[in-house]
Amino acid sequence: MHELPVDAYTSQEWFNLEQEHIFSKTWQFAGLVEDVANAGDYISVQAGLNNIFIVKGKDNRLRAFHNMCRHRGTQLLRAVGKGKKAITCPYHDWTYNLEGKLVSIPKKEEEFPDLCNKELHDCGLNLHEASVDIFKGMLFVHPEKDAPNIMEFFGEVEPYLGPHIPEELIEYQEKKDGAFYTKEINANWKIIVENYIDQYHLAHLHEDTLNMYDHAKAEFGWAGPHYYFFEPLVPEYLADVKNASPYPLMDKMPEDKMGAYVPWLFPNIGITESESAWNTFHAIPLAPDRTLVVIRSKTMNVSEWEYTKQYTKSMSSKVWQNIGNKGKYEGDASDPMASGNFMEEDVYACEQQQKSLSSPLFSVGAQAKNGEFAVRKFQSVVKEWVEKYRDND
Repeated sequence: MHELPVDAYTSQEWFNLEQEHIFSKTWQFAGLVEDVANAGDYISVQAGLNNIFIVKGKDNRLRAFHNMCRHRGTQLLRAVGKGKKAITCPYHDWTYNLEGKLVSIPKKEEEFPDLCNKELHDCGLNLHEASVDIFKGMLFVHPEKDAPNIMEFFGEVEPYLGPHIPEELIEYQEKKDGAFYTKEINANWKIIVENYIDQYHLAHLHEDTLNMYDHAKAEFGWAGPHYYFFEPLVPEYLADVKNASPYPLMDKMPEDKMGAYVPWLFPNIGITESESAWNTFHAIPLAPDRTLVVIRSKTMNVSEWEYTKQYTKSMSSKVWQNIGNKGKYEGDASDPMASGNFMEEDVYACEQQQKSLSSPLFSVGAQAKNGEFAVRKFQSVVKEWVEKYRDND
């Protein structure tokens, strides 16, 4: 009933194999297009064994490079930054332009007389190039310079995504400091993914927190290595959605298309697209039993007054009085199962599953034919990638 051994969720060996053979060989989510809006803006991301940064050049082109100086391998740039004129290594001040060309070495003739008699950028010490591309308003990087076309990788799942246009939306910040949601979860990244694509648990674990969606009418399946999912709104919520929605509704979403689109792009990026929001769900492996989840949310580009009016209408809607939004259990709201927060419920379930893996009695007793088919399929894709590249090496 399980395609992967327990070691795949607990051992450093498996973690290392995945970093080398999956995360270093697939397109990795880096951020949103607006993160690098102007020349000199940059962001960096860990892509398996590689730290890679994206920078917008003076010609407004996006380029991706491995984030290491060609002198001694020191990291060049930190996580994010704006308006860089050049890229200078903090260790010995070797400097590169925004196109990745080496342009300056302090004391070149004195310290490196035999380095190169040509111009510096012809000495073969320019930054190692990576690939960057855009998919649905998201920036992706690939460690290889000549990576497979991004549409060849994501193209099969695109027809199943929601009608949202992320580039026309604005990022919604819950915190005044502008930070977005981050959560370190004590579970293997694959458990996070399996929970995300598990349709079976929605009507059970989230019976009172995601009851605005009609789980019985969910449509889901596999497209290439990616998972797609859609479920409509329950009739009661749909009938009053213009009032009940907590955020302004997507203006280009037909009523018969309203619902939750929740695809998973292999290996570790989910998109949750609803009637009023669009989110990225990035599961970043930290260790065999630790995963960092980063969620970024976008909503309609309307005035603050429109948000206030919509929230006020939602608070007074009879829909929420009828279907409610409460936790799985009653009790202190600090208990994740009594919190009324579906994310807290999921985190709790994932961490409990991770703990169970250490028991000699652990096994998967049965698997739902439809509701959990995606879990087994995902495991088989992971296994295929690891074994394919490991065997080739």
